[in-house]
Amino acid sequence: MLFYRAALPLSSRTLSYLSGLLRRHRKTISSPWRRLTPGQQALLVLVHLRKGETLAEVAAGFGVGVATAWRYIREAVTLLARRSPRLEQVLRAAKRAGYPYLVLDGTLIPIDRVAADRPYYSGKHKKHGMNIQVLATPDGTPLWTSGSLPGSVHDLRAARIWGILRRLKAADLITLADKGYVGAGEHVRVPYKGHNKPASQKAANVAHAKLRGPGERANAQLKTWRILRKLRCCPLLAGQLVKAILTLQLREAG
Repeated sequence: MLFYRAALPLSSRTLSYLSGLLRRHRKTISSPWRRLTPGQQALLVLVHLRKGETLAEVAAGFGVGVATAWRYIREAVTLLARRSPRLEQVLRAAKRAGYPYLVLDGTLIPIDRVAADRPYYSGKHKKHGMNIQVLATPDGTPLWTSGSLPGSVHDLRAARIWGILRRLKAADLITLADKGYVGAGEHVRVPYKGHNKPASQKAANVAHAKLRGPGERANAQLKTWRILRKLRCCPLLAGQLVKAILTLQLREAG
């Protein structure tokens, strides 16, 4: 195997944050000596998540075994996911910030599965994956991500399962969403459906798309972490992984 030096497009404060998190965790559990320092472990985790390099590649690059690299990554992801914002917390903060609306969108995290795994197949995206719900500000800053559901679950059903619609109504927050959320209730505004719509409805749909468009960039921000472009681990870990990445993305954005 050949080795080379490479850059990681992340700030030093993100590395310091994760290093401190791991250092405190090791102290809490009275961890014995390890092959890598907290800083080295943090860098290994960030390389894997940001660049999507395989376990074998990062393990070889940091001079540890594949099983050790996996344990290091799982430990860090668990710690980060616990610090991901909770829905009630996010809605209270959005209310205080005075956002005119939020943007709700579903995204599919592709997974490595065969055609026999029908529950994971998304007819909308024509691929296997896990459904994740994302709430964002009008400018596209991700605020909250849900757990994961099989890709066959419709966005509206997923929003109901995670209690998003009920909590949005209780918080009295207007949210923009696409046509996949038709029937979500008065607090979730969706485009008009159907053919031969009157000019007023067409104009309303254009205005709706212009407002919603920037907010939907939140999913693109999360997927700059290349690990989310196709998961090759257990699909049930997708939700926790996205929450961990959200914690890092918010730290990186400052």
